[in-house]
Amino acid sequence: MLFLQKMKGTGQSPPRVSLAEVCWSWIGSFLGIAAVALLHYKLVDRSGLLMLIGSFGASAVLIYGAIRSPLAQPRNLLGGHILSAFIGVTACQLLGGHLWLAAALAVSTSIALMHLTRTLHPPGGATALIAVIGGESVHKLGYLYVVMPAALGAGVMLAVALVVNNIPKTRKYPEFWL
Repeated sequence: MLFLQKMKGTGQSPPRVSLAEVCWSWIGSFLGIAAVALLHYKLVDRSGLLMLIGSFGASAVLIYGAIRSPLAQPRNLLGGHILSAFIGVTACQLLGGHLWLAAALAVSTSIALMHLTRTLHPPGGATALIAVIGGESVHKLGYLYVVMPAALGAGVMLAVALVVNNIPKTRKYPEFWL
């Protein structure tokens, strides 16, 4: 019964944010995702958006919508994606014949490594998982996946966040670098 009591919760829902905050979050996420997609379209190929991995959508929520969160800071964004991409590729290469096991190993090891390096970024778990379940186009990249899309895409989104999040006087990003 005590276990179930813990799930009742004791806090309140977060307060509503201002319409200006909503607009700046929208502008930042639009520009960040568009920049990564456009870079892929112009530099890689025009037939797909391999550089735009799903975990970047979750990163956009953090770095444009929850900019004060420790999980949204540059160290976490870059470190979380890069370390998790490396772990994901390694797990896939070691256990590629057993994708279910590679997927579990990639995500859990990524979480542990992000904790140990103080780079916890929840979308990093998805970046590791995508390295395993992303299919042949992702698997063909091998460790290039760490550089492109993970590091380059996260870097582009960070550059946009540094500009957009500091335009309004009411926003400041980042809270910390290291």
